[in-house]
Amino acid sequence: MKAARDVSGLPRCGFGPRTLTWWGTLAFMALEGTGFLLAAGSYLYLMTLAPKWPLNAPQPGHWLGTIVTVLLLLSVPLNKLLDKWARAQAMPKVRIGLIGMSLFGIAPLIVRGFEFAAINVRWDSNAYGSVVWFLLGLHTTHLLTDVADTLVLTVLMFKPEGQNGRRFSDVSDNAFYWDFVVLSWLPIYFILYWLPRIA
Repeated sequence: MKAARDVSGLPRCGFGPRTLTWWGTLAFMALEGTGFLLAAGSYLYLMTLAPKWPLNAPQPGHWLGTIVTVLLLLSVPLNKLLDKWARAQAMPKVRIGLIGMSLFGIAPLIVRGFEFAAINVRWDSNAYGSVVWFLLGLHTTHLLTDVADTLVLTVLMFKPEGQNGRRFSDVSDNAFYWDFVVLSWLPIYFILYWLPRIA
């Protein structure tokens, strides 16, 4: 009869590539990234066909898009700290970090609401209007998804059932996804607001 092994010293949860959730998040990001590439490709294709760009519309106002970009970039250091705190399972710091990231998620959504009006074209005006609204709408959906997830995790971390290793892993995965939300916005911001001016 074999002696049983003592596994009490093993970690109760994994982080990063050691978890299926992380791989699922990565696959989700790959699918969404493909969607962004297709939408951006459509924008660039239409731009090459049009005699003038933007098509029958004034240049989009870039200030609100710039504010969104600044807010997203400012969130990155806290997001990195939150991931570090989650991996260390430092509950007080994780709670503070989640509250901060919730605010960093809500703020650009508020600005985004005004940003749609500042692009100076309706979604049904022409092909330009449709693709611009689609790109902004696609990224807004990702913002909403991550903010909702962050708010749920914040609530859970203040409840007794949230105080287990699996929740810390979820926070780390959420931080991983937020990096994607920020990085995916940067080329969209350039394409929508600066490429027409340069071209």
